[in-house]
Amino acid sequence: MSTCIIRPYQPSDAKQVYEAVRESLADLLPWMPWCHPEYSLEEARQWVGAQEQLVERGAAYEFAILDERGGYLGGCGVNQVVHAHRFANLGYWVRSSATGRGTAAAAARLVADYAFRQTALVRLEIVCAVDNLRSQRAAEKTGAVREGLLRGRLVLHGTPRDAVMYSIVRGR
Repeated sequence: MSTCIIRPYQPSDAKQVYEAVRESLADLLPWMPWCHPEYSLEEARQWVGAQEQLVERGAAYEFAILDERGGYLGGCGVNQVVHAHRFANLGYWVRSSATGRGTAAAAARLVADYAFRQTALVRLEIVCAVDNLRSQRAAEKTGAVREGLLRGRLVLHGTPRDAVMYSIVRGR
């Protein structure tokens, strides 16, 4: 099992995010709607730059995943927060050179612990395309419970796709 550290994004992370996305295009492109072949450093800067304000509004809590030496491994966070019902999406991705070591699951557990300690959220949902078996394995390794198939739940690059829903619930 991987040992990793999470911390809120900092403006200086943009270059590392960009480099990790560019390295991982083939692995990310099928599953991440924000990923595209022309992903740019400017997009990484804008995304990283928006994170502090999203935290202040309670709209998202995104974290850089780092190795023990501070190397950037990917991202994990809580987003799409629905305050009225106290749930949110829990998402993760790991750069291609760091996959297969349990990093996504370890980071997701750390982020879930943060969310349940620092927010009023009671439910975190992990939604994976049915063909994204790596993400499903990571969800299962976090201890998330598979709840079922959601038809047409994700739109990936313009195409509706079926998804699998997992959840982590506070106190269970």
